[in-house]
This record gives sequence, C-alpha cells and structure tokens, in this order.
Amino acid sequence: MSTALAPVSWARQAETWLDGYGKAAWIAAMVLAFIVFWPLGLALLAYMIWGKKMFGKSYRNSLQRGAMAAQSSGNSAFDAYKAETLRRLEDEQAAFTAFLKRLRDAKDKAEFDAFMEDNRKGRDTGTDAPQLPTT
Repeated sequence: MSTALAPVSWARQAETWLDGYGKAAWIAAMVLAFIVFWPLGLALLAYMIWGKKMFGKSYRNSLQRGAMAAQSSGNSAFDAYKAETLRRLEDEQAAFTAFLKRLRDAKDKAEFDAFMEDNRKGRDTGTDAPQLPTT
C-alpha cells in the first residue's frame, strides 16, 4: 500500500467504525476533536452535517421501515394480521396524542385559573398583583 493512500484508507476505516456505533460515536468523536484541535472538530461537524451523518440516517431508516411495512410477505393471512395490527397501533397512537393534548390543556387551564385567583386576591387586599410563575 502506498503512503499517499494510507490516510484515505485510515479515514474510511474510522468512518466505518464510527458508523457501527451510531450517532453517539460521531458526536463523541466530534467533541473529542474539538478538545484536541478545534479546527478538526469543526471539520468533523461540517462532515457530519453535509455528509448526512447527523440527519440522513434516521430519515433513511424511517423510509425503509415504511417501505417494509407496505411490502407483501406472500402470506395473505399474515398480511391481513399485519395491516390490522398497524391500523390498531395508529388508532392507539392518535388516541394517546389526543389524550396528551387534553392533559396539557387541562394543566394550562388549571395554572391560568390559579393565576387569576391569586390576581383577584391581590386586588382585593390591595397588594401588587402576583407575577407569572416561571416553569
């Protein structure tokens, strides 16, 4: 192997190794590079963003999962079961999302009602109005 190709080969091996450990390894390598030599960390960050290492994999995986869900297995009974299970899970997800929205709305209303009650008490006693609570 020539010495001119050695850094390219080493870089490809490092990329493959980091890909094997996922995003956490890429982020750890970037942080370490920033600590050791900040331009190297900046170069690694740019590579992760423009090389699609940071965002590309998760998007690509979600597309592959969607394509796999749409493929037929060849067994009509299993395909019907899979379609029914996916429909049921989507319905449960929609119901849970609606539940979380109602829960957040109820919490917001309770906080607002408590603020208005404190505000009315402050006006009735002649003291300054309370400040909004910080969360």
